[in-house]
Amino acid sequence: MLFGASYYWEYQPYDRLEEDIRLMREAGFSFVRMGDSIWSLCEPEEGRFEFGWLERVLDALHRAAIKAVLVTPTYAIPPWLARKHPEVMAIYARGERATFGGRQNVNIVHPAYRYYAERIIRQVASRFAPHPAVIGFQLDNETGTGLIYNPDVFQRFVEYLKKKFGSVERLNEIWGLTYWSHRLSDWADLWPPEPRVPHGPGASGNTNPGYDLEWRRFQSQLTTEFLAWQAAIVREYLRPGQFLTQDVVGGHGRPDADRYQIAQVVDILAENPYHPTQDGLLATAGEAGRRAGPEWMAESGPWSLFLKGDLGRSGRQANFLVTELNALSIGGAHSNFPAYDGQWRLAAYTYISRGANGLAYWHWHTLHYGWETYWGGILNHDLEPNRCYREISRIGHELQRYGDLLTDLRVEADVAFLYSQDSRYALEFQPCLTVPGRLEPDPRSYQRIFDTFYRAFFDARAQTAVVHPPQRFEDFRVLVAPALYIAEEALLERLVRYAENGGHLVLTFRCGYADEFARARWQRAPGPLRRAVGASYQEYSNLLQPLPLRAAAEGFVLSPAARAEAWADGLELEGATPLAYYDHPHFGRFPAAVSQPYGRGRVTYIGTLPNAAFGRALAAWVLAQAGLRPLIADLPEAVRVSTARTRDGQRLWFFTNWSWEPQALRELPVRGTELFSGAVVGPETTLTLGSWDVRIVVER
Repeated sequence: MLFGASYYWEYQPYDRLEEDIRLMREAGFSFVRMGDSIWSLCEPEEGRFEFGWLERVLDALHRAAIKAVLVTPTYAIPPWLARKHPEVMAIYARGERATFGGRQNVNIVHPAYRYYAERIIRQVASRFAPHPAVIGFQLDNETGTGLIYNPDVFQRFVEYLKKKFGSVERLNEIWGLTYWSHRLSDWADLWPPEPRVPHGPGASGNTNPGYDLEWRRFQSQLTTEFLAWQAAIVREYLRPGQFLTQDVVGGHGRPDADRYQIAQVVDILAENPYHPTQDGLLATAGEAGRRAGPEWMAESGPWSLFLKGDLGRSGRQANFLVTELNALSIGGAHSNFPAYDGQWRLAAYTYISRGANGLAYWHWHTLHYGWETYWGGILNHDLEPNRCYREISRIGHELQRYGDLLTDLRVEADVAFLYSQDSRYALEFQPCLTVPGRLEPDPRSYQRIFDTFYRAFFDARAQTAVVHPPQRFEDFRVLVAPALYIAEEALLERLVRYAENGGHLVLTFRCGYADEFARARWQRAPGPLRRAVGASYQEYSNLLQPLPLRAAAEGFVLSPAARAEAWADGLELEGATPLAYYDHPHFGRFPAAVSQPYGRGRVTYIGTLPNAAFGRALAAWVLAQAGLRPLIADLPEAVRVSTARTRDGQRLWFFTNWSWEPQALRELPVRGTELFSGAVVGPETTLTLGSWDVRIVVER
């Protein structure tokens, strides 16, 4: 188990290398991540390289038995490169040109940028791959294109379209370019894919959803190709046993990067899954919890950490690294929410329980200058050990003792969630939902639907995983496909076969509505899924207010708090059994959710966005129908339990308490030993969890 932080010796206000290393050793660090922004320091002038300082740092780390993962320093270019080759700078929508002064502001396919980037990569890799402290390399950092519109990028896109579609006639057909007189007679007629200006008589920019979908796919492919290019260079210098990784933005990630694609070009995927803290980690986190983090963080509650862990594992269906984890605080000067006691440890073991093979905090010390002056590291500006350092040290010492047991865990899961990058892109371009409380499109519609259903099954105590369409999902007892809006016929047929062969398929509104080219299907919705669903619809409506519900099926229990939100399909029954109806003078004619046996399995369709109470009822019913029971019944709401297998097959039970209230768990259906205390655990004993606590039971 790797444990450490990103370390920036070069940012320290004075040389305290030996003191930093002493504190790291005392905290139980086994590695650091370093080098992501060192290009200008290592190549201060074109062609003049200075690596002595980096060698000194690596030598000191090696003497202390601390390993290093070096980052190829390509995501922040030196000033001389921008000055000598201004043509490498990115051009964004509507001709906005990036200026020097930030990072990730270049055209990553430009030949001049690639020339200098390759040179610095080779300098770093050839010199430091042989160093005994270096165990691997990270390619670039949180990589994406930035959605760039440089002329050479657009020409690459035209070549991409030629290869994929063959002719402008085919493109006219697929994209429906007769509409608004957009038919092409030559590839030169293709207009730049500028984002549309949506309002007014002068509305401009690209308005074609098929075009936008291909543009987004293309941008993600540029990101993947760039990382594959770097990987090929670095692999020329790797020693046996060294690895390559890339740190994707945690959760739903960047808008120009595909986690599944990136995972295929590295040895192990890494995640930067920042999370809310303080009341944002309460199991019952509400609006106050959602405010306990920076403005770009849209979620709160423990489910969000589990989801980010499942997404991390999803790229390769394998263990992953966490390369940037909350230290003191995250965000800007206005966002300061250091964790409560126990929350650092709780988050660490949550990610380990989802298959993390390494944890690194961002970062070792809080910077004294620059844009991220108030993004807190483990040490604050005073550079002295503090409450955060002490709790992280506790984790480090525990992992020194138990890390081997907790490495390479195989997470147990019965419910899989199908993640559709294409549907996310399409529902950003044409959102189906409005922003809560406002009549404007919500570009996070896909993320919002996905998160809602993930949380529903999390609250129903399911063990979960995330899969991507190219991956195998047939072995899971339940498969949930949230908002699978974009899907080719073959994928939909595969879903139907999954149910025919005994799986419980859960579909939501917008599933199967459009084909792989973002064209609305010309069959009655839900298109090829209609027979399996046992219901169809010809109309749908946004909901301005949540609607109450009434149960309609025996054994389906609804809380009085259950509500349908945001959307309603006008479902008409064609053999399926209604589970619940809207309680409304108009919408009451339509069921909100239906289900029917299909083949040896079952298909359940939910035509609305359930609130937490309705979602939990639906998930609990689905699990019962699939013969799945919670690992432990009637646990306190604040307690979550999950299981994983060690390399030698031992089963570990992770118990976590997401609240201030201590929890006493009795009559547990497991016998074993609590990892940290050595206490015997069994049905006749009591397992106690303190505030924000975690216990791990090794089953015997």
